[in-house]
Amino acid sequence: MSDHVGEVGENRGTRSPDADRRQEAQLIEGGRRGRDAVAELLARARRSATGGKPDRSLGGTPDGRPSVGKTTGGTGDAPADGPWDVDRLASAIAARAAGLIGGGTVDPETDLFDAGATSVTAVELVATLVRELNVRLSLDDVFADARPRRLAQRWLAEPGTQAPPADAAAPPGPRQPVAIRTGARTPARIILPRPAEIALPVHRLTPATGPVCTDEDLSQILADLGRADTLPFVGAPEPVVPRRILLTGATGFLGSHILFDLLRRSDAQVVCLVRAADEQLAEKRLAEALAGYHLPWSAELRRRVTLLPGDVRQPRLGLTEDRWLALAHEIDSIVSVAAAVDFLRGYQSLRQSNVLGPLILAELATTGPVKPLHQISSTAVFNEPGIAAIGDDTPLAHIDKLPTGYEQSKWAAEVALRRAREHGLTVTLLRPGAIGGHTQTGAYNPQDLLTGFLSAITRYRIVPALRAFNIAPVDWVSRVAASVVCEPDGWGKTYNLTGKPNSLEDLIRDTQLSGMNLRIVDWDEWRERFFARVEEQPVPALDPLVRVLSSSTGVRLCEANLFNPPATAERTDAFVERYKLPEAERYDSQAQLKSYERMAEDGLAALPHRDDSPYLWFPETMRGRLGPVGEPADTACTLKMQLSIASMYQLVKERRIDILEGEVRCERLHAEPLTVLGGDIWVRPHHGIPRAHGIRHPLLRYRVRLRDADGGLWWLEGQKTARARRDLMKQARTLAVELGREGEPASLSGVVVVPSDSYVREQIDGIKVKADLTSQERRLAKVTWMAWFGWQIGQGLMEPMMRAGAELLDLRRTRLEERKR
Repeated sequence: MSDHVGEVGENRGTRSPDADRRQEAQLIEGGRRGRDAVAELLARARRSATGGKPDRSLGGTPDGRPSVGKTTGGTGDAPADGPWDVDRLASAIAARAAGLIGGGTVDPETDLFDAGATSVTAVELVATLVRELNVRLSLDDVFADARPRRLAQRWLAEPGTQAPPADAAAPPGPRQPVAIRTGARTPARIILPRPAEIALPVHRLTPATGPVCTDEDLSQILADLGRADTLPFVGAPEPVVPRRILLTGATGFLGSHILFDLLRRSDAQVVCLVRAADEQLAEKRLAEALAGYHLPWSAELRRRVTLLPGDVRQPRLGLTEDRWLALAHEIDSIVSVAAAVDFLRGYQSLRQSNVLGPLILAELATTGPVKPLHQISSTAVFNEPGIAAIGDDTPLAHIDKLPTGYEQSKWAAEVALRRAREHGLTVTLLRPGAIGGHTQTGAYNPQDLLTGFLSAITRYRIVPALRAFNIAPVDWVSRVAASVVCEPDGWGKTYNLTGKPNSLEDLIRDTQLSGMNLRIVDWDEWRERFFARVEEQPVPALDPLVRVLSSSTGVRLCEANLFNPPATAERTDAFVERYKLPEAERYDSQAQLKSYERMAEDGLAALPHRDDSPYLWFPETMRGRLGPVGEPADTACTLKMQLSIASMYQLVKERRIDILEGEVRCERLHAEPLTVLGGDIWVRPHHGIPRAHGIRHPLLRYRVRLRDADGGLWWLEGQKTARARRDLMKQARTLAVELGREGEPASLSGVVVVPSDSYVREQIDGIKVKADLTSQERRLAKVTWMAWFGWQIGQGLMEPMMRAGAELLDLRRTRLEERKR
């Protein structure tokens, strides 16, 4: 899963508000490739635009498919003044990409994603190139390396295309082993695959097998690792608590929380590198990002934050020579959080942000006074299928087994910085796994794959037979990371910030206690059911997960996260214990609650609703007498209701029980029974505050809507209260009620009581649970409900007794009486 979205990963392009590319995205990302896929895409788009009729305005065939030109074998139509060459085709691609991104400068060497493109923009670009240039690139080509020049080279290097460029890569020879240092004692042996072995089809349900790193990627990784060897040899930094810290990625999810923990836990001034044209725009970006994660921004905080416009992707952070040198002498610590997080982009597209950026910061750390560098890495460096362990000092995965460019880039950054350690640089590696939402504010990362997984699992009530997933709340991860930065004794080591892993058993137990029954299915079946449900009822917020699961490399990524062993973190645990930090706790349903509610507000999760099929229900019958308000109750009354709960969530959150249906019989109301339209019961509605400052403490509050046989509407309100007396069972069964017509004050009042002979029969033996639960789940549901309700009523009955006892021990009244004398 995604571990963090740093400042670089925040860039998003703009789109025309009337452009709907969902069909294009579904077609291309759903697994179809090549000329047929794009033809169908354009035909579908044209049919939609022309009301279902074929559109031949672009030279298509009668069925709406585009013609392919004079050439065969997938060749593109040449421009009027001659065949394509690399420069001219790259310029044409750049021009069309600039129009889709909606602003900014795009030249042949610009990475389109860095310029603001999104995965939807990539889909649009593929379709545009076919429609306007008849150049057929796959979506995988765009994600692998989104520079227009590289796209042009890829296209012209295809067999049968016009004028292959002179600088196109020559076909590789036989595979040769290459040794890459991973920080372990034994170098990894990596086999460079031939192109035929890396042509992986995109398919929803069948993950690809075999190598996933291309010759080009591996060569580039080797070259990038070599950059670390150009760093100077330095000594250790002075082991003092930092006073001025450079932080990158402060506008991202994890970076923003680390910023606040650095400000809260230390007296340091924090210099935030923010990608912006000037300081004013940088402050605006940071303030908006903090507000989005429910973090405050005030003048007091602003006083301790210095905004530095710059870019980790640029040489020397995009600073002038003088500013670079001044910065190197101003700061005494560097925290590198910024990263581009996209699981569909290739290594070539991510290296500038995720590999070269940290190396530029390493250069800064060795310029002027030597400074420690703290790098936010990721447990993604272990995402090799079948890896045996994930520990603080476990050897990293084999680079050619990492399925996505993101994992490869995090691996390369960590290995390069390990080489920097050999030059004397103090490098701390902090590896989060998946990062969950904030346990107090509920802030969460909508781009995190885990967010999508949790939403899909709870929404559709099915879970793949996973092994474990490593997830910790963002407030714990940022607290520990900031503490390491501020403690010199902790520098220069490697820490897994993964918290306590969640196993499948943990997940099932949490959801059962929450009133949700999950069905465990095979991984392939889970994906099949997930796609079916999403197609039935599209959930836009789940689109990132849909895109990843529609990609073969994305499927590999998910499998590595779900089926690899749980992570261990002995060094982190020791650090936490030594400095008395909060211990790692499992990110369970209670810790997720606030985030889950925010996810529901954003349409990502689905909270239980009273219109859902009831989770548990039972009848309640009460009998008593009613009379006019202020007069004796002299008319028999019977109240029958069906009570239910949609899930345990509504009990924990609202302490509320639904009233679904029922009837009220009383001749003073109507000759015929009144029908219950619905209502609510609140358990301990005022948290022990006595009613009207008296001696009665509210236990239950009823509010019911009724309708008589003539269509008239009525309301009923009732209170069960507790007093400091011994008749506890009677108090729990007695309800004082008032009734009146809708919009009018109460006209009748009285008392009704649950008969002692029906209580056990209806409210214990009569409990019904959803039929699709197993017998064990049904027993658990009943026991959980009765334990919760019994505890609440017990607390409510004890409150007035405790208050009476406190008043008996209160000597203030006696002292006041003595003063009056």
